[in-house]
Amino acid sequence: MSAPPSPALPSLAAPRGARDRVVPALAAACAFLIVAMLGIILGMVGIGGWERLSWEFLTTAPRNGMSEGGIFPAIFGTSFLVLVMTVAVIPLGVTTAIWLHEYARPGALRTRAIRLAVHNLAGVPSIVFGLFGLGFFVHFVGGGLDEFLYGGQPVYGKPGILWAALTMALLTLPVVIVATEEALRAVPDDHRRASLALGATRLQTVLRVVLPQAVPGILTGGILAVSRGAGEVAPILFTGAAYYLPRLPTRVNDQFMHMGYHVYVLATQSPDVEKTRPLLFATVLALLALTFLLNLAAVLLRVRLRRAIRR
Repeated sequence: MSAPPSPALPSLAAPRGARDRVVPALAAACAFLIVAMLGIILGMVGIGGWERLSWEFLTTAPRNGMSEGGIFPAIFGTSFLVLVMTVAVIPLGVTTAIWLHEYARPGALRTRAIRLAVHNLAGVPSIVFGLFGLGFFVHFVGGGLDEFLYGGQPVYGKPGILWAALTMALLTLPVVIVATEEALRAVPDDHRRASLALGATRLQTVLRVVLPQAVPGILTGGILAVSRGAGEVAPILFTGAAYYLPRLPTRVNDQFMHMGYHVYVLATQSPDVEKTRPLLFATVLALLALTFLLNLAAVLLRVRLRRAIRR
């Protein structure tokens, strides 16, 4: 006796085909929306600030309570801050990532604790970094140096560009560590084994085999750190940024003007909003251009190193 016929299953061809068309359409719509929003923002900034943007605006100091003049001290302060921050964060972040990936045992309690600390550090609000920088770098480290070297005179125990840069280095440290670990993970283990088999030590293997291949990825973390360092404002409010300072910092313990903070001041503290609006848009346009140039320089360096490695 034959088995009864099984009930016909409903056809899924039509719904699946509809999903195959709807999902790419939604993804394309989301991508178009993001690009459109970016275009609108850049268009508004460009239209509002292009007429005010000039060589004099970029190379002169502000005057008359920032209602006239240019933004050169802010450009210099932002560039100097990013440079000092990069010098501080790249060696520390790369060294930490090398230890975590090349030396530390993955399942050890110490390794897991450090990784957890790095991930938690990435989620701390930027304003908290500013308060930490004020308490630790300015009052504790700077105040301690003043007590030890200058008899309590406020030389380093006050907001300055050095403390602001170190605070920003802590803020961007997780980005550099994660990017460097990903770059080290991309290097094949066979290269490490071959180097060790030829008699090289672990340190020689890391310095001469692993790091040269991971440099492009490490620079990616540096690019992300530079982008965030050039645009963040909250951490430097307490550690070194000046409201109005139409001169250049000459020492690492001097205060400085920052383009992001300058934008905030023009947008919220100006007595004549209509008069300072062109200055505001021009400053935003210059900040975007500066960030783009810093990123472009890092990208070109990364491409050049990648080509040299392939040769």
